[in-house]
Amino acid sequence: MTDTQVVIAGAGPTGLMLACELRLAGVDVLVLERLTERRTVESRAGGLHIRTMETLDQRGLLDRFLERGRPRQGVHFSGLPLDVSDMRTRHPYLLFILQSEVERLLEERAAEAGARLRRGAEVAGFTQDDEGVTVELADGSRVRAGYLVGCDGGRSTVRRLAGIEFPGTPATMTALLGDVELAEPPADDIFQERREHGSFSVLSFGPDWYRVLTSEFDHVADRDEPVTLETLRAALIKIAGTDFGMHSPRWLSRHGDAARQAARYREGRVLLAGDAAHIHFPAGGQGLNTGMQDAVNLGWKLAAVVHGRSPDLLLDTYQAERHPVAARVLQNTRAQTALWRVDEHTSALREVLGDLIGIDEVRLRLAAMITATDVRYPMEGTDDLLGRRIPDLDLGHGRVHELLHRARAALLDLGGLPPLDAVVTGWADRVDLVRARPAEGSDLGADAVLIRPDGHVAWVARAGERPDLDALRTALTTWLGPAGPHDAQVRLRPASTRYDSSGTTA
Repeated sequence: MTDTQVVIAGAGPTGLMLACELRLAGVDVLVLERLTERRTVESRAGGLHIRTMETLDQRGLLDRFLERGRPRQGVHFSGLPLDVSDMRTRHPYLLFILQSEVERLLEERAAEAGARLRRGAEVAGFTQDDEGVTVELADGSRVRAGYLVGCDGGRSTVRRLAGIEFPGTPATMTALLGDVELAEPPADDIFQERREHGSFSVLSFGPDWYRVLTSEFDHVADRDEPVTLETLRAALIKIAGTDFGMHSPRWLSRHGDAARQAARYREGRVLLAGDAAHIHFPAGGQGLNTGMQDAVNLGWKLAAVVHGRSPDLLLDTYQAERHPVAARVLQNTRAQTALWRVDEHTSALREVLGDLIGIDEVRLRLAAMITATDVRYPMEGTDDLLGRRIPDLDLGHGRVHELLHRARAALLDLGGLPPLDAVVTGWADRVDLVRARPAEGSDLGADAVLIRPDGHVAWVARAGERPDLDALRTALTTWLGPAGPHDAQVRLRPASTRYDSSGTTA
């Protein structure tokens, strides 16, 4: 007897996004959060990148975030600006929105979808067996679930209790952060400089409200040492020669450039996501985004296993796909931290890289890495589309992303291929067959594609070529589980069908 199908430890962006995904698939979810109240003062991360916005768009949720955020050309590599305005996306910008607001919107959506959130509930231990996981809480109570997912941050209790190693590189510098008011701020909304004794940034968050960051490379502070306004003021004066009239702090914090990643993302019925699985210096604002994308990769897979539609082995593809993504984030943040150093050799290297960024291919390569739009998961086959995110093509009266609002797979028939009906019938309860014609200028170069619930392409029939239907059956079985009864009616959807964020026809 279980209390819920999945317990999620942690109500940050990763845990809440995972709760939304699981509820969309009909999984009963309980989120346990150690804090008794939602964070409203600690702004933490400050932006959503292109791929995260596309993912929210695929679930019909993006408008909520666009209403509360501000588009900015704020993508950079170690402070070197990367213009993303010509990237192939509907959202070629950074959406400036505080993490506290992201959490509020995701919590609101999770509640609408029926997820339960229990605050003041701290995980103290767990045991697992072949049938599930028993989670022990600090207050002495217990919760029984089929699976436990640790989304409980860089010092994850779930990861520690699961005995999962967290190897990586230790901190080599000290960074201070403060959300403060400034009496004499810089003229620019985004102001970053490297000086003799370190580097600093001043980011405008609103009227008279700024984020101030300092980086010092001559010492490593204890991460638990308290941060005061005077600590931050002293560091800023040391580096910048002024404190810009700093006062009235809302939040102060310290971090380093330690970069660590869980050796494995799964231990039986226990999984890790977000900061519980990987930590790094917050260069380029990739942490929150990587965690939310972890959740979208894991959610539909875990739901399929919970419902018995797919074998347990499907969960192993979560690590196979997401572990290399986070490993690359750790590497690029190490590189960015190195480029922030203030010696003459690093300055020369920055000058060279700045010149190279003027070459479009270099700029777009770095921008795609930071925004995760170049992520390609390993798939059987050689077609370049396989494993990549599906572009949001115009389909006459609809868009590709609107097909994924309910987190179901979609078989998009762009060339009128008659055999597809017969092939897909065994998966009619898990995939929508959509026939459409791309609008002018939206040609994909394919007659048909199978799109996974997370928006990545799993099968391609190239235009003018004979479709490999055996490969389609293999892809359907791999990602959606074995075929069911063949007497189910294929759900043929027009591309213009729209759903709201609950999956209801709009």
